[in-house]
Amino acid sequence: MIVLDLKSNKPIYEQIVEQMKFHVLKGHLKPGDAIPSVRKLALDIAITPGTVAKAYQELERQHIIETIRGKGTFIAGNIELKPDDTRMEESKKMMRSVILELKVMGLSETEVTDMVKELYKEMSVC
Repeated sequence: MIVLDLKSNKPIYEQIVEQMKFHVLKGHLKPGDAIPSVRKLALDIAITPGTVAKAYQELERQHIIETIRGKGTFIAGNIELKPDDTRMEESKKMMRSVILELKVMGLSETEVTDMVKELYKEMSVC
């Protein structure tokens, strides 16, 4: 379920957060579905439990998952994928950086927007 790119500049915990959100968006994980414990996921993907715990904390902060003491961790019943101001600003900064890189590579506005549209379709719910 979670596949890490150890060569990526993106921190491992962010990769976990991104992939969990992707699986929720695609419908692979639905509200109420149990997800592996911190320890289990850490063992499965061979990383430290602290890294998984950091990812889970971020997912809880974003209301994607919820932990029920004594029962486990689950996809939240009321998933809030709505943007907040902080997340929107962070997203704009990332996009600005990527668009700059694409422009330096010589891509036109049309090529960049086509690429965004293609990626957006990939993220669309099945």
